Parts: sequence; C-alpha cells; structure tokens
Amino acid sequence: MNEFENNVQSKRNDAVDSGVAFVVSFGFFATMFIIATVIKFLGS
Repeated sequence: MNEFENNVQSKRNDAVDSGVAFVVSFGFFATMFIIATVIKFLGS
C-alpha cells in the first residue's frame, strides 16, 4: 500500500476543483477580451 493513499490530505472532489479552475480561467480571458474590445471601440 502506498503511504500517500493512507494519508490523504485533501478529500475534495477533483471535478469540483477542475470546474472552478475552468471558470476562473474562462473569466480571466473573457475579461481580457472585453477590455480589448472596449479599447478598440474607443480608439476608432
């Protein structure tokens, strides 16, 4: 038996963490896209 399998530090679901990471990264890139669109609109 692996010692790490006996002493699990985090019992949270990995799918929840993956979903949160996806939402955060998507929000970051969406914010960058919105800012760039506003700058392009103001510059024209």
